[in-house]
This record gives sequence, structure tokens and C-alpha cells, in this order.
Amino acid sequence: MTETSQASKSAPVVVPIRSLGPSHRERIATHLMALDEHDRYLRFGYAANDEQIRRYVESLDFDRDEIFGVYNRRLELIAVAHLAFSQNPALPSCAEFGVSVLTKARGRGYGARLFERAVMHARNEGVEMLFIHALSENTAMIKIARNAGATLERAGSETDAYLRLPPATLDSRMSELVEEQLALTDYRLKVQAKNFWDFLAGVQEVRQGVRDARHKSGG
Repeated sequence: MTETSQASKSAPVVVPIRSLGPSHRERIATHLMALDEHDRYLRFGYAANDEQIRRYVESLDFDRDEIFGVYNRRLELIAVAHLAFSQNPALPSCAEFGVSVLTKARGRGYGARLFERAVMHARNEGVEMLFIHALSENTAMIKIARNAGATLERAGSETDAYLRLPPATLDSRMSELVEEQLALTDYRLKVQAKNFWDFLAGVQEVRQGVRDARHKSGG
């Protein structure tokens, strides 16, 4: 194997992660409602129905918490993470992480990348302790926490993970700014590409309609 092929094989895959706001609320709901019953159970701790998911999405506080997402080329949210900051005055420097990934997007490391992104933001916001509460059968989430060096405590069907975060640095702050800018640029390009392909599909549909009309008229 050549040095070039080795480098390309080991190079990390860049995953543009977008910070989401209130204008993304409907897409977040669509993403969560696309989860099957078992995935909803793993994400929320119970098999949430569509109405319960709607209430959860409507309750999201984009001013207090941070919501991150990964979009595909069709502008579909295929992975979403919720970094919820503590509302307890006695625990001001704590936050909780939760994530969901669509079945078709599994195995690409999106959950781990969203966790890394959330950790970076939490550090920069002064969070000292990050918590993950998951069902013990949610092996993917537990693996992410374990790989990050979190302390795991299992109590029957549930597992709690605790990860102490280092203080923010100039590097962590600059890295977050760069990542957010890259994600914003990526999103804009995907919007332009989707608009172009939608336009082209419309043109082709019109052309086909004209051909069909000519054929029927004998022209």
C-alpha cells in the first residue's frame, strides 16, 4: 500500500454539523417522527407517539439549549442531537446530551461526531460535567460515552454516564467557529444544489408534457 493510499484511508471524514434554530423546528419533528417505535424508545426512554414528539419539539428552547443536526443532500435531517443545559441553580455548569440517527444513516459515525460537537460547545459555554442518560440496551450511545472516557453507572435497564470536561481554550473556541462556518457553507451549497435539481426536474417534466401533447396531436 502506498503512502498516498494509507493517508486517504486514515483521513477523517468531515461531517458538516449545523447548529439548528426555531426555523428548523418542523424538520426536527419530521426527523424524530421518522424513527420507528424501537428507536423512539431508545431516544426518549419510552415509545413516544407523534403527538408526544410534537410536544417535545415545541418545547425546545433554542435560546437556552443547543440543537445540532446533520443534513443530507436532499436537505433531510438524518441525525439530530440535543444539548440541554441545566436549569437547576445548584448545578449551573452541567448539561445533558441526547441523539438520534435515522436507520438509513447508521454506521457512519454521525452519533459520535455530534457528541464531539456538543462537547466542544459545552466546554466553550463553561460546562464542567456532561451527562448522558440512556437505556442499557442502547449500546451505540453507551459506546460513544465509553469511548469519550465517561464514567458509566448501570442501574438495571438504565445507564448513566458522566464526563468531566476541560476548560475552554482559544483552540476550542476557534475550532467551533470554523466548524459552524463550514457547516453553514455546506448547507447553503446543498440548498442551491437541491433548488437546481428541482428546477431541472420541473423543466424535464414540462418538456415531456410537450412531447406527449405533440404525439397525441400527431405533430
